[in-house]
Amino acid sequence: MKSWPYSDAKPLFSSVSREEEEKIQEETSATIRVIPVVVLDDSAAAAPLADALAEAGLPCAEITLRTAAGAAAIGIMAQRRNLLVGAGTVLDAGQAEHAAQAGARFIVSPGFDEEVVRRCQELSVPVLPGAATATEIQRARRAGLRVVKFFPAETLGGVGALDALSAPFPDMRFVPTGGIGPANLQPYLARSVVLAVGGSWMVPRQLIADRDWAQVTRLARDAARLAAQSGPPPPPVPAPLATGSPGERTEPAPRERSQAS
Repeated sequence: MKSWPYSDAKPLFSSVSREEEEKIQEETSATIRVIPVVVLDDSAAAAPLADALAEAGLPCAEITLRTAAGAAAIGIMAQRRNLLVGAGTVLDAGQAEHAAQAGARFIVSPGFDEEVVRRCQELSVPVLPGAATATEIQRARRAGLRVVKFFPAETLGGVGALDALSAPFPDMRFVPTGGIGPANLQPYLARSVVLAVGGSWMVPRQLIADRDWAQVTRLARDAARLAAQSGPPPPPVPAPLATGSPGERTEPAPRERSQAS
């Protein structure tokens, strides 16, 4: 099995062989240190947005389910061999399943939800739950995960908070998201516990609505350049792998109320 954001359950690109897909994954994973977080109001913008991101060197997108166009956009972008597309703002297990059916290759949620994680593990779809406290990180770890989204990163205290929160968890990796842009991107990527950073500064909602693909491409290219200057991603996530499986994890934590929020 491969760690987040990949899964061994089935080819991510159904029109190619496993060997071809693994080559695509290897080439893609070397460049994914910035994940565009996209809000689309019209699924017709999905195809040109995919072209703009791929051309800019950011072959990945998290399409949030905050709008009715999200699921359809995922289906369109999932057809692109040169783009890894996932679903964001996934709030329950039903949404996770529908997103996977639409073609999402990874699932992102704003917080840790045991049912979302369990359903993604059953579907062998990598899942990236949000975590803001040590309690949530421990619950994610107990569920078999080794990568979580640190969210909302800047509101929680930025790089300093991440340093403090990650210190007790040497086998965990993080994807900080929330309030991150060109000015503070590199300090996050310099951390050995950070796999990638999520952000929407290169895919502003208004630019997408205006179909200003030239500007989106420029912003995305600048983001890719900044990420490249930060060096390669950290070593692979220690076992158990980020996708988890019933054989790799203990029973989910009790449903007591988290102290996170």
